[in-house]
Amino acid sequence: MARKAEAKNVILGVSGSIAAYKAASVLRGLMSKGHDVQVVMTEAAQRLVTPATFRALSGRPVVTNLWIPEEQAGLVHVELAEWADVLAVVPATANIIGKITWGIADEVLSCTWMACDCAKVIAPAMNDRMWLSPAVQRNVAELKKLDGVHVIEPVEGTLASGRIGAGHLAPVMDIVAKIDSVAWGS
Repeated sequence: MARKAEAKNVILGVSGSIAAYKAASVLRGLMSKGHDVQVVMTEAAQRLVTPATFRALSGRPVVTNLWIPEEQAGLVHVELAEWADVLAVVPATANIIGKITWGIADEVLSCTWMACDCAKVIAPAMNDRMWLSPAVQRNVAELKKLDGVHVIEPVEGTLASGRIGAGHLAPVMDIVAKIDSVAWGS
């Protein structure tokens, strides 16, 4: 493991794209770079990949809900925001991109995003028509311009629909490299 003595704290947000399974590889890549990683999942992501997968790979409980048991009481999204050096959403769906662009905080990942003042990264993945829609393009432009969010653009590839087009999640190693770079401020 590289740089463990100086590990950065990374929140890995997973939203409900079919590419959610690739977030497990991103998690492993970040851990291999020496980062401490806390996974936060939307409800839709949990329908595609179980929290148990991320718990087994990370060795940490996965945050799936704002409403935690009383014995663990606290404001989990605020505590995570104070802990994090970088927050990365992989994959980022059109839905989560819209929420974070317009300040909608109605579940654990969007609330965590709003509470964080650390560096932020998104790696969108969705159908090509969704990716190229004016609304998504406007939202991504706003995030880049106004909020300084690092965007790892999707690539052309085979989509869940079987179509070939832009919207395919960028290669895992490219995502890991970008998050690592952002975490270290380079």
